[in-house]
Amino acid sequence: MPNTAWFEELSRADVSRAGGKGANLGEMIRAGLPVPPGFVVTVDSFGAFLAQSGLADEIRARIAALDVDDTAALGVASEEIQRRVVGAEVPDEVRARIVDAYHALATRVGERDPFVAVRSSATAEDTAQFSFAGLHKSFLNVRGDAAVVDAVRSCWASAFAARALFYRKSQHAPAEPELAVVVEAMIDADKSGVLFTVDPTSGRDDVMVIESAWGLGEVVVGGLVQPDRFVVDKKTLEIVDRAIGHKTFELVRGARERNERHDLSPDRADAPSLSDDEVRAVARLALADEQHYGAPQDAEFAIARGKEWLVQTRPVTSRPKQDVREGEILVRGLAASPGLVSGAARVLLGPELGGSLQKGEILVAPMTTPDWVPFLRRAGGIVTDSGGKTSHAAIVSRELGIPCIVGAGDATRKVATGTVVTLDAVEGVVRRGAAPSGEVRPPKTTAGRAAATTATRVYVNLGDPARAAEIAAMDVDGVGLLRAEFMILRALDGKHPRLLLERGESSRLVDRLAEGIRGFARAFHPRPVVYRSMDFRTNEFRGLEGGDRFEPKEDNPMIGYRGCYRYVREPDLFALELTALARARSGLGNVHLMIPFVRTASEVRACKDLVDHSDLSRQRDLQLWVMAEVPSVVYWLPTYAKLGVQGVSIGSNDLTQLVLGVDRDSAALADLFDERDEAVLAAIRAIIAASRACGLTCSICGQAPSIHPELAELLVREGIDSISVNPDAIDATRRNVDAAERRILLAAARSRTAHD
Repeated sequence: MPNTAWFEELSRADVSRAGGKGANLGEMIRAGLPVPPGFVVTVDSFGAFLAQSGLADEIRARIAALDVDDTAALGVASEEIQRRVVGAEVPDEVRARIVDAYHALATRVGERDPFVAVRSSATAEDTAQFSFAGLHKSFLNVRGDAAVVDAVRSCWASAFAARALFYRKSQHAPAEPELAVVVEAMIDADKSGVLFTVDPTSGRDDVMVIESAWGLGEVVVGGLVQPDRFVVDKKTLEIVDRAIGHKTFELVRGARERNERHDLSPDRADAPSLSDDEVRAVARLALADEQHYGAPQDAEFAIARGKEWLVQTRPVTSRPKQDVREGEILVRGLAASPGLVSGAARVLLGPELGGSLQKGEILVAPMTTPDWVPFLRRAGGIVTDSGGKTSHAAIVSRELGIPCIVGAGDATRKVATGTVVTLDAVEGVVRRGAAPSGEVRPPKTTAGRAAATTATRVYVNLGDPARAAEIAAMDVDGVGLLRAEFMILRALDGKHPRLLLERGESSRLVDRLAEGIRGFARAFHPRPVVYRSMDFRTNEFRGLEGGDRFEPKEDNPMIGYRGCYRYVREPDLFALELTALARARSGLGNVHLMIPFVRTASEVRACKDLVDHSDLSRQRDLQLWVMAEVPSVVYWLPTYAKLGVQGVSIGSNDLTQLVLGVDRDSAALADLFDERDEAVLAAIRAIIAASRACGLTCSICGQAPSIHPELAELLVREGIDSISVNPDAIDATRRNVDAAERRILLAAARSRTAHD
């Protein structure tokens, strides 16, 4: 049912209905942070609008067929979809709930028709995995019933902006947007800005960075002026570095419900926008914010009539490592996304010219704005005349791994199109000419090792041996899902495995597979590596040379001849994998075997017998795991334990499709596939409980924890032993798990105190 919710009714657990921004505002109030009052138009209102307007199916089909790398097609599709959304009627029930909440907000602030900010809040937005910085629209100084409803609808439309569609796909965010909208009382700011509780460029966590300017915060967030920059020691609150920017104008609330630009006098333009006391007051809020969330934060603040407010917060999505180079300087600016890269410059004065940017060129533009996002992937680096390191496009540049310098002053005049330059986006300089051979490197945008040590282990899902050493160096407790498919496909050289058996070439498959597995074992030793045996479906095998001879043709291979049952029916193929695994484990006992897609106890019994009669039987410490993908696993887990199974890993992808009866490969059913459905969560709870009762180690290795970080707390509360996620979600998951464990311990302590 369409709904609204007040900030104080929400917490970070409500991302699925209030979006990242809305959930964070509720969490901030719970933490006692000063937040302007407001409410959230929840995600279900967006869904009701799309469904009742008849747009849902049309939009879904259009996006499914869209190539976001085709800039022209992306622009046309985006404009048409947004035009349809803005032109559709808001359902009466949705409209009534928005207006009622707006009237109630007016009563709270004691003002008729108050000015409000209307901000988009996607469910993947402002989370540890995605920031969606500036990609959805926000509207300031909105006033009156009709204007608020129109602004909400425009926020919904912005979910289909070209830059949002591009970012969603490039960052592997959920394909279909789930958008809530925040309606928050406007703060008529005298001064405002953005803060990071770590240095976003160097990665230092002993200092925080505050950027500020006069008037409303849009000038800082949007990179419209060169902000003042203060670096504050987190222990002493001493200002250890400051750089006062030349702020040519400010934005203030106008009389006609729009912001007005006021040019600043030279004296005020160069005067610090924050006093030292105000810097320390903002720093204290920042420390409280970080302490509550247990992770570095990126927040926006405002100061009005001497009172400091936090208007939003989100996790820092990247903390790059420092990489300093020296050389001849053409222009100097602020390093927003570090790295060293050379290329030909391309000076473009507006995003409408972005189509001329060639891959690898250094983009030089007046400012970094989110409108450039669809073109940024082509750029080898970015230089802008204005903007701060906390501007929205700078954040997106870091997430896309593109070296970026902002606030370079007059780069568009000093650097000509076609000039070969080297961009040093750590020192913040651009040099004429290419870097010496061997010096050009891409930016390092890893968040580094998480400081937390958690009782719940954090594993990683991997498949490419080339990344084994890189990922093993991260703060990860092992490999929870080592996919066989990547290694096997390389070993098969496009041939069906039975064709290799016929030709007497199976030893090559065994040798290459053993080499790949052993590479992972060495990289992660002594941490565990759980190898999931081959789980090709018949339609995938048929595409290999000889596949049409050996594979049956199935109408629904997703639930067909695959997994454990296939091993029992074709033990000679399974034996090749077991031989390779035994060879890889020689002297490295940290690799274990996981059987996918188990349906019944008879299959597991027969499969276990094959393992017991292989070379693996002579090796100690081998653990046998099964995947929990078929709902029947809940019934059979006690039997599996008696048969010698020691671990179970929940495959949330297949479990979701079988619980909900949804083919996850079907685009027509995409809106029904949701790992957070209550029925799926009930199945996950049951599997964890049954595993604990049987003494089995329980993990989860599906995509759900990687793309829905709010699930971490649910899994921890249910008692899961480990969570296995994609490499880019390791640090965020560790922080989420740490925060969840702390809350559980705190709740337990409070309960004991109350009982005593």
